[in-house]
Amino acid sequence: MLLRVAKFVRGEALPVLALLIFSAAVQAQTAGTLSGTVTGPSGAAVSNARVAVKNLATGQSTEALTDAFGVYHVSDLAPGEYEVSVSAENAGAKTAQVTLAAGTAQKLDLVVAAGTEPSLGDLGFTPDQTQGSAQDQARLDRRSHMLRTHQRLGLITMAPLVATLIASNGAAGRNSTASGRELHAALGGVTAGMYFTTASFAIFAPKIAGSPTRGPIRVHKALAWIHGPGMVLTPILGALAYNQRSNGEKVHGIASAHGAVAATTAIAYGLAVLSVSIRF
Repeated sequence: MLLRVAKFVRGEALPVLALLIFSAAVQAQTAGTLSGTVTGPSGAAVSNARVAVKNLATGQSTEALTDAFGVYHVSDLAPGEYEVSVSAENAGAKTAQVTLAAGTAQKLDLVVAAGTEPSLGDLGFTPDQTQGSAQDQARLDRRSHMLRTHQRLGLITMAPLVATLIASNGAAGRNSTASGRELHAALGGVTAGMYFTTASFAIFAPKIAGSPTRGPIRVHKALAWIHGPGMVLTPILGALAYNQRSNGEKVHGIASAHGAVAATTAIAYGLAVLSVSIRF
């Protein structure tokens, strides 16, 4: 009996075993791996983010979770085109495409948006637009980055704007003093400079043809038609009022509208910031 088993192993089982070993070796040589780091806008690692790697040809999807350092790793991937989607708690989703060659280790780092920031959908991008060619994706990423910078700078601009409004008490009425007017004018100049820097990121962000404006962004853009002209008129009227006060005159003419225009501008700007900072 033992002799027959030994003959079977030498005569029949060994070729089968060799074939299995050869197939495994071929598969190991053709399979690729995908890895990378998932971070937030500030560069901090995002742990426990779910990374889904979908083969666009077969529809097969493989998932992995990032570790404490935001690193993910997916192995045994066949060569081809893949769609990589990332989702994390209190963070926006991110989708990208990557081509995986046979037997290679591809690296793809991804940055997800913070939960309080507008998603690509809020910015008017359709799902199809977020999955375009590499050139289109780079254009979308640049637009998204510039609009998020626009939002952050908009929040920062609120500080000198509020300070300017507070300093107006010492620049107008009975409390008006030369030093108060100078402080108010200086803070107004800083506010105007910050405002136009902030606006430039939205104005010069790459435009995406056919992108509809939805959600809070529509309100944000509508309010810009109020605080935009207001930010232009307020310094001009303020300069006229400053000169009249410095010459010992009472503020008169069109310069007397400085306070009302400034207040309307500040209210519209504050509402515009809130429209993209608070999720309802």
